[in-house]
Amino acid sequence: MTVAYGLKPREAAGIAAKRVPFSSVPVIDLGPLRGTDAAAKRSTAAEIGRACEDIGFLYIADHGVPQALIDAIFAEARRYFALPLAAKMRNHIKKSPHYRGYFPLKEEKTDVTAMGDLKEGFDLMRELGPDDLDVRAGKPLHGPNQWPGGLPGFRDTVLAYYAAMEHLAKTLLRGMALSLDLDEHWFADKTRKPLAYLRLLHYPPQAGQIDEREIGCGAHSDYGCLTILAQDAVGGLQLRNSAGQWIEAPPIPGAFVINLGDQMARWTNERFQATPHRVINRTGRERYSIPFFFDPDYDAVVECLPTCRGPGNPPKHKPITGGEHLLAMLKATFK
Repeated sequence: MTVAYGLKPREAAGIAAKRVPFSSVPVIDLGPLRGTDAAAKRSTAAEIGRACEDIGFLYIADHGVPQALIDAIFAEARRYFALPLAAKMRNHIKKSPHYRGYFPLKEEKTDVTAMGDLKEGFDLMRELGPDDLDVRAGKPLHGPNQWPGGLPGFRDTVLAYYAAMEHLAKTLLRGMALSLDLDEHWFADKTRKPLAYLRLLHYPPQAGQIDEREIGCGAHSDYGCLTILAQDAVGGLQLRNSAGQWIEAPPIPGAFVINLGDQMARWTNERFQATPHRVINRTGRERYSIPFFFDPDYDAVVECLPTCRGPGNPPKHKPITGGEHLLAMLKATFK
């Protein structure tokens, strides 16, 4: 990034456990997972698990997030990025010790071989006041956000969307736990106060001869746990399959795109995939997207799950805490 939360360049083979050269991404109805029918939950969880193992990406429908709230957050993103650059720079991310705020075009570099991403963004995390125990203890990544002035209603809408995304992420984790033969609530005590980034992103259109070293978002895999992406109707997201082919992931009205990051690959001993992806906006229109990067608590230990190891399949990674992993990645990215 400047704030490149959850983004890290990596080759497709870096976590290859089981890969298929997919040509499309499944759409999964999340409704049963939000219900009480145990059999329906397990069936939906199995679908999620297959997508996580084979592709690392899926779409979810019937997710329970009101369309009005999704429309509202996109309206706020367009309003925010229409501000003069000088106004946005007042909240530049370098002014926050907690990696929160604005970054301009080309300041984030998700592909270390590239020249900088053609996008600008605004990042925030959980809003924490001075009386919060972790803030008082000086725990990294815990503190207040930077908020722009002159945008009445912006903060309330953004925080409402953040809360909805956190709830949805925990629902998805319940499905993933079931798909891994764990108790449905296995992740619950590891995500009581999760590290989660919400990003508002704006991609100007790109025309003429396009150099892969300078595109909207360079090829990378996310380095967090899971990502919930809201796309506008413009499109431009591409995923790389195990055959090295770039596959379009077009917007689907009413659906979110879900993908996994390196942290979940570590947790599952590389059973779940963190798939490389990129963005190229060749439409001639402004593109807006809103990813929500979800990580476990700062002190939660990420180590090989008991159902993802065994004879002939020992843990591939040493245990690490959620905060230790995220902070290391953020520091490397800001460098």
